[in-house]
Amino acid sequence: MRALRNFLVRLFLLITVIGILFGVVFGLTPMANADMQPAVCAGDLMLYYRLDKNLKSDDVVVFQKEGIQYTGRIVAVPGDVVEITNESDLMVNESTVTEENIFYTTPVYDSEVEYPLTLKEDQYFILCDNREGAKDSRSFGAVDTSEIKGKVITIVRRSGI
Repeated sequence: MRALRNFLVRLFLLITVIGILFGVVFGLTPMANADMQPAVCAGDLMLYYRLDKNLKSDDVVVFQKEGIQYTGRIVAVPGDVVEITNESDLMVNESTVTEENIFYTTPVYDSEVEYPLTLKEDQYFILCDNREGAKDSRSFGAVDTSEIKGKVITIVRRSGI
């Protein structure tokens, strides 16, 4: 009887620790679509860290906008001025951004976002890697820090499962 009690106490502690780790420190979510391809493919599992508040350009983050979860890459940070030209160029602080691992053009969307857009203190401009047709800051504007769930730290490929 004592062995069973010890087992149940340890099991409860293990479940509590795992609950805290994945409820407060880390998050785990699947990539729902091909918006981040080829870096993150549909079906890949993303492990993200919720406590990192030092976000910078090129970080891949999971965020929630209007109740829908998205994944994207930060291209501009607070204080930056962002513009997407009619020639599909991404400009940050009046300089054209050259991205090595982005294989798609960055077209302007017909939305309420007006360029040039100056980011406020707690705002980020986030774009998906698969730029043509993805829903990102070109659709809904800047993303507030409070809407960012965490920074992606590793990916488990669907094909490896």
